[in-house]
Amino acid sequence: MWRRIPATGARHSTSFRTKAVYATAGATTLALSGYYYNLKQQQRALDDSFEYPPQSSMVYLEAQQAARDPTRPHAFWAPPSREDMIRMLQEGPGVILKEKTAATAAAAAAAASGTPGSKSDALPVVAAPTDHVEGEDVFDLLIIGGGATGAGCAVDAATRGLKVAMVERDDFSSGTSSRSTKLVHGGVRYLEKAVRELDIEQYKLVKEALNERANFLKVAPYLSYQLPIMLPIYKWWQVPYYWAGSKAYDLLAGHQGMESSYFLSRGKALEAFPMLKNDKLVGAMVYYDGQHNDSRMNVALGLTAVQYGAVIANHVEVIELHKDDNKRLCGARVRDAMTGKEFNVKAKGVINATGPFTDGIRKLDDPSIQSIVSPSAGVHIILPNYYSPGNMGLLDPATSDGRVIFFLPWQGNTIAGTTDSATEVTPNPMATEEEINWILGEVKNYLNPDVKVRRGDVLAAWSGIRPLVRDPAAKNTEGLVRNHMINVSPSGLLTIAGGKWTTYRAMAAETIDEAIKEFGLKPARDCSTERVKLIGSHGYSKTMFIRLIQQFGLETEVAQHLANSYGDRAWAVASLAHSTGKRWPVFGRRVSNQYPYVEAEVRYAVRREYACTAVDVLARRLRLAFLNVHAALDALPRVVEIMAEELNWDAARQAKETEDAKAFLTTMGLPVSPIAYPTNVPESVAGHPVSEGEKVQQTSFWGRMSGKSASGNVTDSFYSRAQFNPEELAEFHKVFGALDHDGDGHIDGHDLEEVLSHLDIQVEPQVLKSIIEEVDLDNSGTIEFNEFLEVMGGLKEHANRTAFSKIVVEVESKRNVDYGIKAKTTDRSGGGA
Repeated sequence: MWRRIPATGARHSTSFRTKAVYATAGATTLALSGYYYNLKQQQRALDDSFEYPPQSSMVYLEAQQAARDPTRPHAFWAPPSREDMIRMLQEGPGVILKEKTAATAAAAAAAASGTPGSKSDALPVVAAPTDHVEGEDVFDLLIIGGGATGAGCAVDAATRGLKVAMVERDDFSSGTSSRSTKLVHGGVRYLEKAVRELDIEQYKLVKEALNERANFLKVAPYLSYQLPIMLPIYKWWQVPYYWAGSKAYDLLAGHQGMESSYFLSRGKALEAFPMLKNDKLVGAMVYYDGQHNDSRMNVALGLTAVQYGAVIANHVEVIELHKDDNKRLCGARVRDAMTGKEFNVKAKGVINATGPFTDGIRKLDDPSIQSIVSPSAGVHIILPNYYSPGNMGLLDPATSDGRVIFFLPWQGNTIAGTTDSATEVTPNPMATEEEINWILGEVKNYLNPDVKVRRGDVLAAWSGIRPLVRDPAAKNTEGLVRNHMINVSPSGLLTIAGGKWTTYRAMAAETIDEAIKEFGLKPARDCSTERVKLIGSHGYSKTMFIRLIQQFGLETEVAQHLANSYGDRAWAVASLAHSTGKRWPVFGRRVSNQYPYVEAEVRYAVRREYACTAVDVLARRLRLAFLNVHAALDALPRVVEIMAEELNWDAARQAKETEDAKAFLTTMGLPVSPIAYPTNVPESVAGHPVSEGEKVQQTSFWGRMSGKSASGNVTDSFYSRAQFNPEELAEFHKVFGALDHDGDGHIDGHDLEEVLSHLDIQVEPQVLKSIIEEVDLDNSGTIEFNEFLEVMGGLKEHANRTAFSKIVVEVESKRNVDYGIKAKTTDRSGGGA
C-alpha cells in the first residue's frame, strides 16, 4: 500500500519524510471528504433490503420454498442441460416461449385434474424474458466471453428482462478470471498513488472499487468474506504514515460493514503472525479487505444468469461475426468444441467481453483495427499452510523492485504474488522459474529465519494475463490503471475491456446501459444487480455446515467446504455422496486425502454446473489444480472415471482427457521432465515407467553430490517437499549415532568432516563453512542432531541448485522426445512443485 520510504541518508531522509507528512495530510483530508459524501449519497442499507425482479421474469425456475423470497430456487433446482442450451442457441429465444406455453398448459391441466404433487412435481415454469418482437430466433444480446465480465453482463441483462445468449470458447473463468489474487479490494496502492500524485482518476477508481467491494460481499456471502491484512512496520516514523493511510482507506469506504483498521504492538503482531521476521519489528497495521473463490464465483454468476433466463454455453467458440446489409453486426457463427458442430446465433447486439483476447474478437470485426489491451502477466504461487496463519494475510508495500506483493491464506494453503510484467497473450501462460524465485525471495525477506523458504514447497504456480487498458503515455505496464474501457466499433461491436474482479458488476451495468442505447433494446426493468443475490446465497448461513454434518454424517472439514463453496446448494451436492463404508464419516468419499473435495462434487459439476472436461472439474470446480498439482494428478484417474460414468465416455475419450489434464497441469507448475516426478513412485509425469538405469541412479543422491553422476533424480529432489527420503534419514541416524560416543545427543564439530566422508559426500571447504554459518550453530563446539540435519539440508539444497542447470540442459536436449505431453522450451519450463 504505502511504499516504504528508504532512509539512506539524512539529506534524503528529510526530503522523503516531508513528502510523507504532506501525503498523510492529503490522504486524511481527501478520505474525510469522500466519507461524508459517501454517507450523504447512500440511499439504502444493503443488509436487509435486497430487492428482486418480479417472479414472472424467472426462467427454468421450479417450485419455490420461501414465500418472502420469490427468487430462491429450491435445493434441487437444476438448470437445463448443456444439450438443451446448445439447442436454444441454435433455435433462438423463441423456443423458450414455446416451452413456457407448454409447461404452463401442463401445470394448469395437472392442477385442474387434482393430480397429486401437481405443485411440487410440475414441469419447470418457463417465462419469456420480454415480449416477442420481430423474430423468435433473435436474441437481444450475444455476449462473447464467459469470464467475470461476460457472466456479469449476462446476469445484468437477464435480470433486466432481456433475451441473452452467452458463449465461452473454453470453460467459464478458464482465463484470467480464475487466476486472480483472490482479493476483493479497493486498491490501497492506488489510493496512495492518488494522494501522492493528486490523481483524481485514481481516486475515483478506488472509490468505485470500495463501493463494489461491499456489493460483492452482500450478493455472494458464501463465496466472499472479510480478510485482515497486516502491514508490518520496521521504522518508528512509518507508524503515523501507515496509520493515516489505513484510516483513509477505511473512511473512503464509508459504512460497509467492514471492520476498521487497527495498530498492533510488536508482541501482538508476532502473536497474530508468528512466522513474521521479528528483527527490528516495531509493530504492524492491520486493515480489512475482501477475499473470494474466483472461479466458483464465476460459475455462480453463470448459473444465476440461467436462473433469470439467459442461455449460456461453454466450450463454444465464435469463429465468424455476421453483418447485415447495412454492415451492422447481427450475430455470429459458432463452433461447439465438444461435438465440432457449427451453427449461427442471431442477435440484435454483440458484446465482446473476452478479457486478454479482446483484440482477437475485434479483429474478426475489422482486421485493421488497433489494439486497445496491454497484457500483463501476474504470477502466483501456492505454499503450504504453515507459511501463514489461517486468518491473517500480509502485504509487502515495497518489494526489492518497488512492486507490491500479497501473502494470503486461501483454501487451506497460502497464496503469494503477484508479479507484473509485460507479456504476450497465450491460452495457457506458464510461470517462469525466474518469476517463482523472485516471489520466494520476497517472501523470505518478511519471514522468520526459522521458516526455510524452499523451492520444493511450491505446490502450484500459475500465470494469469491481466487485460490492462493501454495508456499511450505509459512506458511499462506498472504505470497502467486497472480501469475499464467501453468501445463501440462502426459495425456495432460493443467491447468492454480492462477492469478487475472487484468491479465486475459496475462494469457490467455500464456495458448493458450502453448496449441498450446502442442497439435500441427495450428492457422490462432497470438494473437491479446491486440487490440480486447469486444462486446459493438465499439459504446460506455461517452455521449451516453443522446441519450438513448432522444430516449426512460428513466430516467437519468437508461440510464447511461444501457450505462455503455451494451455499444452500450444498444439500444437493451432499445428496449425491456415496457411503464411505465406515462408521464415520458416513458419507463423502474424498478425491484427495489432503483436501476436503469429495466425489459427489464431480457428479454435481457435470450434472448442474456444465463441467465438460477433467480440467473443468480439477481447476475450476474443485480448485485442486490451483492448490496442489501433485494432488490433482493423483486425483485425476478417479475424476476421469466418475466423469466417464456420468457422460458415457469410452476408453479413447478417457485417455484423451487424462493426457489433456496432465498437459494442463504442467502449466500450473507440474514438472515436465519424466526424471522429475515423482519422488517415491517409479513413474514419470506422463505415466511412463522409469528405466532401470534411472532407478539405480535414484539410489545414490549423495554420490551425485560428489560429482559421480550429473543426472538421475536431482530435479526430483529439487521439487520435493521433503528434504530427505527415509533411506537418507536412516543413514544419518546411523552415522550420527556411531560418532555420538557418550550418547548425549551431540557430536564434536570436528567430526563433521568424518561424517561427510562416511556418507561419501565431497564438498568444498568454503561451501561447508558458509552453510554452517547460515545454520547459525551455537559455537559450543558440538552439534546436535537437528543442527546436523540443517547442515545436511543446506548441502543438499546447494547440490540441487548446482546440478539443476545441467538437468535443464538435459531436458532441453530431449525436448523432442515424446514423454506423453508436449515438452516446453527452457524459458517456459518453470513452475514446478
